[in-house]
Amino acid sequence: MIKLTKPDLLKRKRLSSLLGLALDGGRLDGLVLRRTDGVLQSQQSFSVSLSLDPLTNDPELVGREIRNHLDAVGVRERHCIVGLPLKWALTTHIEVPELPEADIASFLQIEAERSFPCDVQTLHVVTSRSHTPSGKVHATLVGIPKNHLVLLDQALRAAKLKPVSFSLGIAALQPPGADTSNGVVALAIGETHVGLQVTAGDGVAALRALEGALEAEGSQRVLHADLVAREARITLGQLPAELRETVRRIRVFGPRDLAQQLVDEMELRLDATGLKVEAAARYAANEFGVQLPPDVAVSPAFSLAAGRLAGRRSLFEFLLPKVTPLQQLAARYSSGRLRTAISAAAAVALLAGGLFFFQQCQLWGLESQWAKLQPTVHELEGVQTQIRQYRLWFDDSVRGLTILRGLTEAFPEDGSVTAKTVEIRDLNTVTCTGIARDRQALLKTIENVRKVRQFREVALGPTRGQPPAVQFTFSFQWNQGGQNAN
Repeated sequence: MIKLTKPDLLKRKRLSSLLGLALDGGRLDGLVLRRTDGVLQSQQSFSVSLSLDPLTNDPELVGREIRNHLDAVGVRERHCIVGLPLKWALTTHIEVPELPEADIASFLQIEAERSFPCDVQTLHVVTSRSHTPSGKVHATLVGIPKNHLVLLDQALRAAKLKPVSFSLGIAALQPPGADTSNGVVALAIGETHVGLQVTAGDGVAALRALEGALEAEGSQRVLHADLVAREARITLGQLPAELRETVRRIRVFGPRDLAQQLVDEMELRLDATGLKVEAAARYAANEFGVQLPPDVAVSPAFSLAAGRLAGRRSLFEFLLPKVTPLQQLAARYSSGRLRTAISAAAAVALLAGGLFFFQQCQLWGLESQWAKLQPTVHELEGVQTQIRQYRLWFDDSVRGLTILRGLTEAFPEDGSVTAKTVEIRDLNTVTCTGIARDRQALLKTIENVRKVRQFREVALGPTRGQPPAVQFTFSFQWNQGGQNAN
């Protein structure tokens, strides 16, 4: 289902501390943040490699591994916010026509079913709208398989954690709703890929995971800046012109050495575009509206946790809705044997009563129709009796056309023998005159006529002329029943 409205975080419980997690490939980064009197304090932080994949291994085992890592660094906080891998996300871009706000949801639902390469019902889809200066609206739909979200939620709960939000780390690093984010290309260097996000028109105009941009060589990671620059140019070229013209900056997030390398390469390769390239080495003083810890490193885990503690709304919310206690109670009792038996018996009784009543209504209706039709039926039966009595005195066959059809089928299709006149007397005696190309073709035609079962006493009359215009006359008798006497 497409989620068009942002979650109302003000209605949720305000947390004073939170565990921020960022999952990227097999790496899990995290830290604990606490808010006290408008000041954020960073506590435990860690970066570990998971040996078990949350999508392919048993959630209990994955949760146990995560719990062991948390215990090793002394993390006791249970509420967590999680940055999902960008590689899980499927995206599509749609231009929204001028429609009433109430109809946009249905329009986007239909477009999502057409655009995504899988059943949209298996995805949890959220949307971001971008507005051009001319007033046009473009929507970016981002979908993540629900099965991925369920497995991750089960693993986290097995680790004794309570997820309060699933989002995207790159959207937390460069939040689309911020005024400073308009016209920005964000590049986030991850573990195995580089995330790309274009924010323009107060929304996300493009979102991609650039595979192949990072390769491991031993213990080192090699960054292919040429690939990133090429894909960035392609992505900008695919944007609507009005949104593309608003892009002015490129911000690079990630480890300092790789980020600086990418900045230098991007400046050289995109110099002609006039884009300003910079490394996001630190947070701005008023980034979240609260006081930040000194010298804190820029990371998705910190941005997610700090934004949530500061009351910032998350544009991309992928946490699946929870079942309410009332729904759980109904499901619990509706699955009981007694309730099932009673419901089944009531359904059978209601169905049987309905069927009998429907049958009785049909009988009443048919009896009423018969009472109206009975005089006409009796009259028709009398007419039918007379028809059967006198049927032998009438011939309802189309004898003339039948004779002509048999005669036509006997003539050759190549036109070597053609009929000029056909005379049928008393629908019995037939005389045919015509012209033949030669005598052999004429004799072949007479032979075909004699083969017709209803034609008897076929007699060829005198012929005149020379080939190719031999005039002929032949006659025969029509035998309705049957047997050719020739």
